[in-house]
Amino acid sequence: MSDGKLSGRFFDAAIGLLQRVRDEEAESVAAAGTLLADTVASGGRLFAFGAGHSSLAAQDIVYRAGGLALMNLLAVPGVVGVDVMPATLGSALERVDGLASAVLDCSPLRAGDALVIISLSGRNALPVEMALHARTLGVRVIGVTSVAYATETKSRHSSGTYLKDHCDIVLDSKIAVGDAELTLDTVPAPFAPASTVVTAALLQAVMATAAGNLADRGIEPPLLRSGNVDGGHEWNGRVFEEYGDRIFYRQ
Repeated sequence: MSDGKLSGRFFDAAIGLLQRVRDEEAESVAAAGTLLADTVASGGRLFAFGAGHSSLAAQDIVYRAGGLALMNLLAVPGVVGVDVMPATLGSALERVDGLASAVLDCSPLRAGDALVIISLSGRNALPVEMALHARTLGVRVIGVTSVAYATETKSRHSSGTYLKDHCDIVLDSKIAVGDAELTLDTVPAPFAPASTVVTAALLQAVMATAAGNLADRGIEPPLLRSGNVDGGHEWNGRVFEEYGDRIFYRQ
């Protein structure tokens, strides 16, 4: 098979998934956008967390041109991203009991805030415990996960539950177990993951909904502008000054 045909198959798979989440998750996206808007309007703060490659979608909505300035990254040492050495340590830390509670107890999260937790499988101890503990703190939780994992894999949390079981709102990415869209007879393993594409799109749809929801209430959404357009830095400086007590990535 030519490279062009493989690339076309991947684009078709990704487009199909995007169409599914657009159509099937519309109600959940609207609810998640409303929850974020409610949080902003009531003086709360916004946080996002993802481990390993799930952190890519979390980082995409933090300090983002065109995004809400109040979205902060919740960092777990050794887990956010794949720059930890060895990279396999990050995967191991996701299975450690107690880590999420320790991180949350040392974080600025408080009652009335909102936390987006991204975990493709939703089965590891870290995201499950994070959702559980965050809700005991009075934090609203939006989970972004593939619900299919809950029926096709075994939970790695002591409760036997998954991320989806401990969220106020769940966004289902529809990604198949294993996160690989393509197969070939000449290739021994499935390949070409699409979870980052779909999850990032889901979250940007939520952020767009939140901004529009705030505007509908007569509240100017605290949006950032690109520093590469004239006046962008000045615009952002005013946003940082107005909302500095709710933005933690500048401290």
